[in-house]
Amino acid sequence: MPDTKPKIALSACLAGEEVRFNGGHKQSRLCTDVLAEHFELVPVCPEVAIGLGIPRPAIHLTGDPEAPRATGSRDASLDVSDALRAYAEQTASELDDICGYIFMQKSPSCGLERIKVYQANGYPARERASGLYAARFCELRPDLPVEEEGRLCDPVLRENFITRVLAYADWQRLRGEGLSRHALIAFHSRYKYQLMAHNPEQYKVLGKLLGSMSRQDDAEQIGAAYFSQLMAALRRCASRGTHGNVLMHLSGYLRRFLGPQDKQEIRGLIDQYVAGVVPLVVPLTLLKHHLRHHPDPYLLSQVYLQPHPENLSLRNAI
Repeated sequence: MPDTKPKIALSACLAGEEVRFNGGHKQSRLCTDVLAEHFELVPVCPEVAIGLGIPRPAIHLTGDPEAPRATGSRDASLDVSDALRAYAEQTASELDDICGYIFMQKSPSCGLERIKVYQANGYPARERASGLYAARFCELRPDLPVEEEGRLCDPVLRENFITRVLAYADWQRLRGEGLSRHALIAFHSRYKYQLMAHNPEQYKVLGKLLGSMSRQDDAEQIGAAYFSQLMAALRRCASRGTHGNVLMHLSGYLRRFLGPQDKQEIRGLIDQYVAGVVPLVVPLTLLKHHLRHHPDPYLLSQVYLQPHPENLSLRNAI
């Protein structure tokens, strides 16, 4: 991890701030007790920011699910739709140094999906929508890793989100140092096995994109296209099967150094992982043990081996 913690924006109620419509909060211990150790949390409450008080009348989504409005639950004349979208445009521009965003689920302003849209008869439509602030923010920052706090209870989704956040931070550091053809190729090389675990096909596509780059090509332009496709590829959660494939590739580099018993042990643990008997950390720990005794510069550079801080224990549960 760098000296400066990567920044993650989050709904302020998740940080324990008493900003909800009823004056309460929805503190997330995952965010405040676990993630705060490794990330700088940036609380945001769009409803307070646009001038709604604490406490305040509740709002909900109404009208066409394809283009909903945010109106008062009891007073339909209260319409904050345009204000929420305008504030999303402001924060999308101002929060240019964040590496991820954790939204409050079920919120008509901050929910990412499955938000009820009420009709004139008082019942919600079958179709659901996104909170107005979250929808506009994500539209303007499509590459940024985003997730709802409730979904982070799923260990696979949690590991995937943090992996993407740190990849985004890694890219920001590269951009700060200056993009070049050499730097892009070196970055892609470090992400080889991470990409293979998430999206093997996209690893090849991105390799071709960089391979076709000439010295005269604009590294900034190609870099922007590369990064958008990288973040899209990492959104796909790695499976036991794709992780198993990567683990077999990694073990292949060590075969010439290991005896039959060690090879059999590695293969057995990989098979157990793919079958769901042990978590990912078990075969990875053995591979890293052998790698310490037989270091390979290319493998040691791979993000896959340590994509996030070890004490987050994200791979102990997948």
